[in-house]
Amino acid sequence: MKKALIVSALLAACYLLRAQTIDYPFQDTSLPEEARLDNAVSLMTVDEKIGTIVGQGVPRLGIAGPGATEAIHGIVRGGDTELPGLNTGQFGGGGGWPGWTPPKYRNSTAFPQAYGVGETWDREMAHIVGDVMSYEARFYSNGNPFMKCLVLWAPNADLARDPRWGRTEESFGEDPYLVGELVAAEVKGIQGDDPTYWRGAALMKHFLANSNEDNRYRTDSRFDEELFREYYSYGFWKGAKAGAMSLMTAYNAYNGIPCIAAPFIKEILYDEWGMKGTIVDDAGALRFMYQPGMHEYAKDENEAVQMALEAGLTRFIDARPAQVQAAYDAGFLSEDLLDERTKSNLRTMLRLGLMDAACPYDAQEFGSDEDLPWERQEFKDKARLVTQKSVVLLKNEGNLLPLDKNKVKKIAVFGNRAEKVLKDWYGALPAYRVSPLEGIQAKVEGTDVEVKFQRWDSDGSAQELAKWADVCIVCVGNSPATSPDWDAQSVQSPWGYGVTAGDGRESLDRRSLQLESEDLIKVVWQANHNTVVTLISSFPFAINWTAKNVPAIVHMTQCSQELGNALADVLFGDYNPAGRLTQTWVTDILELPNMLDYDIRHGRTYMYAKSKPIFPFGFGLSYTSFKYSKMKVRKDGDNYVVSFNLKNTGSRDGEEVVQLYAKFRGDDASKRLRGFERVAVKTGETVPVELVIPADDLKLWDSEKHDWAFRGKKVKLMLGASSEDIRLKKNLKF
Repeated sequence: MKKALIVSALLAACYLLRAQTIDYPFQDTSLPEEARLDNAVSLMTVDEKIGTIVGQGVPRLGIAGPGATEAIHGIVRGGDTELPGLNTGQFGGGGGWPGWTPPKYRNSTAFPQAYGVGETWDREMAHIVGDVMSYEARFYSNGNPFMKCLVLWAPNADLARDPRWGRTEESFGEDPYLVGELVAAEVKGIQGDDPTYWRGAALMKHFLANSNEDNRYRTDSRFDEELFREYYSYGFWKGAKAGAMSLMTAYNAYNGIPCIAAPFIKEILYDEWGMKGTIVDDAGALRFMYQPGMHEYAKDENEAVQMALEAGLTRFIDARPAQVQAAYDAGFLSEDLLDERTKSNLRTMLRLGLMDAACPYDAQEFGSDEDLPWERQEFKDKARLVTQKSVVLLKNEGNLLPLDKNKVKKIAVFGNRAEKVLKDWYGALPAYRVSPLEGIQAKVEGTDVEVKFQRWDSDGSAQELAKWADVCIVCVGNSPATSPDWDAQSVQSPWGYGVTAGDGRESLDRRSLQLESEDLIKVVWQANHNTVVTLISSFPFAINWTAKNVPAIVHMTQCSQELGNALADVLFGDYNPAGRLTQTWVTDILELPNMLDYDIRHGRTYMYAKSKPIFPFGFGLSYTSFKYSKMKVRKDGDNYVVSFNLKNTGSRDGEEVVQLYAKFRGDDASKRLRGFERVAVKTGETVPVELVIPADDLKLWDSEKHDWAFRGKKVKLMLGASSEDIRLKKNLKF
């Protein structure tokens, strides 16, 4: 406190000498960031400091609060009849505040779920998602002070270690390297390219090891330092290296200590990674610290507030000022501690330009009533591109796909996922949605191809329709809201409950890996073997029968406004699919360890799996084929460069997702992903490909040294089209 006052006095003296016309020293953009923040804190009252700790700005000093929004695959700005719990007051700073009025707009661009963005295996696509979300966040924030949403709760850097996890839909996948690369790309997309200001603040979630929903308010994720570094924290580390300074802590405990009060906040996030921004808890986490039946780590609310803030948390996401004030008045908090946490919160506001008279993003045009961002063709095209790139072709026996409109004249569409684009708990509300059925119908419009639809086979008529058709397309999958299909009825399953055992979402883990509607696939296939299954799902299913019998299968995730168009583009060959799986699709739930066993070495992920999966990590087909040749490795400064030739040996232009794996000496993991690139190659052409691998990415964690280190003198590098389809190998000596 004394240091801040001295700095403030010196700065004030400088201002008198320079005869500046600004009101406060912190408003001088020529001063160093730390000096500006110290001055601002020194001018604030205790009440104002507490205000920043519960998410407020400092109106007296002209510092606006940044607001916040859910932003997994589109910013959440309003409600939806399908999900009545999502209202404007819940997110971003509205609902019941003095002067608040209902929002003029509620829409934003809706991309595929994060699981689908992961299946693009494309850093550029993750960047596009982040870029569009922060662009639209600026549109809302510049237009209405009560709709500010400049802190985006994204990306999700959690790892999908188990397909039963209810929030698998929010994760990019099971592999830390892949997730880390996509997290870094989305962080850069959210925060923009300006060297001084962020367009939006990326707030990663949920730190740490939060991949079970049932009883998450009291469960304890236990594992050693190696898994902490190499697996669970890796994606967050890559995000921090990309410029993210903020994150959300998880509900669970880590090795006995609730994440909201864990030592790693200071020791790793602050001191090692330089995360000097806003560190928030998840909603309700404060009371779970002391509530009976939960963690019971603190004796009461005052002690819980103290523990969290002393550990390094800077903001409570749903606490009231009175709660923090009570802890301060009772002597649990010092003003110096409030100063430190306030400074971190102000740093986020400073980087967003909220402490300056103007920043570059104020001068930019982000849209108007006549030019709404989500109605621009540019943004619609981006949603379609990301969705196209997310489609994974899992099987194509006999080249049933792509469909030829000159030969296929009768198409029968089936299934309860054909008529709608469903919305998930944290999804954007798009201005329009194209369903699979609508996409297929639009693709054949103006031709002599006939399309008929039937949802179920309740009376045997589906089999008759299947016999009529040249090709059957069965669209099935989960419900992101874990709700029944009741047509016009808007039903949201109660929190923590679902209708179908195979469905899951936040607060509910899946009880089954079985696809409830697989019997519909069987019935249709029995009548017509020319059957294409479109599995629209937020996670893997154990579709053993379908994988064995049905000739063509594609996978894509829920929620994209362009879902139907992108699907039709792939089915009819206007887009050659190149998506890849980001999770191991196991054959049986018995292949998975206990849900709360966080030691992945006991049989989780492609690295430690003990059984052959239905579809392996990294798997995906194309309408063309590729040949790998002439693999070489060279050292270039602090990097290793893996080069090879990639030839398109098929009859169509296409993309190949080349994957580089490493096998380390003495490592229990079968292999680890260490590089990837999505490469476009025209038919008949050969292109040279280079994967640049930083030397640090070829190190593992050394628990004795508490640092990254090479394991032995050499590593085996493996190039391939999936974790199980290795084409070339080479030993690298360090």
